[in-house]
Amino acid sequence: MKKLRLIAGVIALGLAANACGGAKVEDDSNAAPSASAAGSAAASAAGTVKIAINPWVGYEADAAVLAYLMEHELGYKVEKVTLAEEPSWQGMESGDVDVVIENWGHEDLKKKYIEEKKVAVEAGSTGNKGVIGWYVPEWMAQKYPDITDYKNLNKYADLFKTSESGGKGQLLDGDPSYVTNDEALVKNLKLDYKVVYAGSEAALIKAAKQATDQKKPLLMYFYEPQWLFNQVKLVKINLPVWEEGCDSDPKKVACDYPPYDLDKIVSKKFADTGGKAFDLVKNFQWTNDDQNSVADDMTNNGMSAEDAAKKWVEANAAKWQAWMPK
Repeated sequence: MKKLRLIAGVIALGLAANACGGAKVEDDSNAAPSASAAGSAAASAAGTVKIAINPWVGYEADAAVLAYLMEHELGYKVEKVTLAEEPSWQGMESGDVDVVIENWGHEDLKKKYIEEKKVAVEAGSTGNKGVIGWYVPEWMAQKYPDITDYKNLNKYADLFKTSESGGKGQLLDGDPSYVTNDEALVKNLKLDYKVVYAGSEAALIKAAKQATDQKKPLLMYFYEPQWLFNQVKLVKINLPVWEEGCDSDPKKVACDYPPYDLDKIVSKKFADTGGKAFDLVKNFQWTNDDQNSVADDMTNNGMSAEDAAKKWVEANAAKWQAWMPK
């Protein structure tokens, strides 16, 4: 998301409130395991794994496949706990969360919870490559070829004015809890724009589709991996090139987002006692295309998370069998 997203995450946004330090950790109402009755009985014996669910569908796709394998192959019960990003880390300290499957950077949280409090540990890459940036519909880049250079954005600010942008161009962001530097970027790059929060990933996707179908101007924050790129053509704006340390002070950021090697974070307790479930999380690694295929089925093809996961598992036996504990 993500600072994000996305990636990003980052996204259902009464969760903006959850982004505050005092957010309450609560179980999702859909936390019941999706295994059969027999599988559920076995799950009780194997134990329970609490997976945080951050608010974007790519994350949910990761969680769907891991939960399916934990329940159907290893006999665990899985509880899904719906939280924004920072409260998910808080949950690892309180014992309400075992696993954060898709982490977008968050070096500040790593320092706090891994290095200082020692209640969380890294569990390796997901294999997904995260990209956060600003995008316009392809038709705009074709009509205004120089619009993809941030230095020319002020020339086109009037195109992006909306009732919410206060006479300036609108830069549409998603969930306020996502990783985003956009307000600082607008200020430090001296752009005549205002960041407006759509409130969710779904709202960003709707805006991108409308902008493409109706030829409406749109400048938006977005990220990869995301299934939308399979349906809608977006073109990334070239911001000042990211270099190590250019974003170290959130208030002075004047560069693009870094490339993200998305990784998994687990509680220290889960790493020590999670057994086969922890081994599965540690071994889990797939591609952006894998994630997008599951997310697409969940979002556009009417499938439940479990059905989408089952479809992917049945079609990719060699991949997931390599993740299984030996």
